[in-house]
Amino acid sequence: MGLEKLDGPQVLGTVKRLESRIAARFPDRNLVRIAVELARLIEEVAGTGPRLRRRLTVARLVRWILIAVLIGVAMVLFGWALITSTDDGSLQEPGTLLPLLDSSISDVVFAGLAVFFLYSVPDRLVRAETLRLLHRLRSMAHIIDMHQLSKDPERLRAGYHPTSASPPPIDLDLTGLVYYLDYCSELLSLVGKAAALCAEESRDDVVLDTVSTVEDLTVNLTRQIWQKITLINQLGDR
Repeated sequence: MGLEKLDGPQVLGTVKRLESRIAARFPDRNLVRIAVELARLIEEVAGTGPRLRRRLTVARLVRWILIAVLIGVAMVLFGWALITSTDDGSLQEPGTLLPLLDSSISDVVFAGLAVFFLYSVPDRLVRAETLRLLHRLRSMAHIIDMHQLSKDPERLRAGYHPTSASPPPIDLDLTGLVYYLDYCSELLSLVGKAAALCAEESRDDVVLDTVSTVEDLTVNLTRQIWQKITLINQLGDR
């Protein structure tokens, strides 16, 4: 792995190892399925870069061809209008030059807008694909948080009295609960790394802001998990 950028295969390998660790300790829990799905998503993220680069190259080539055709058509139409007006002598008549200039300016404005739209198409295609992946990663972070949400160490206290509305009892001892929460924190961390992979070659402000949002989300959720782990360790000491 280089020291300047994340390596997709290395991140994927880390997820695969975590998946094996979770399967070995909690084979019957849905946490394994989350690790499997995260591995698939990282594979898609890692493969998206080369695929997007190919699409971007083709889109940029098509963009320049269309821009050239558009400019050529605009110049031909302007030249044709100018030649026609010159041949029939209408330019010599008073008041005919102003409508021609007005029409020419309108054509230039519309051509400029069309050029701007065509120029931005490739970047918008890449942005849409990247934001789609980031949305899936953000949803996965919330799913992981739902799995640890009910694992409240307070319910393991000796004096805990459940109510009729309380969640089902935790079927893990203190050690198992620590492992479970630690795996959740690792999954969240890898979700953040997958989000960072999406922005390795991007300079799009919208994409970079979304990546930062996903990373902040995973960090905050991980902090909550480690608060629980700290409380469990205190319970164990007692």
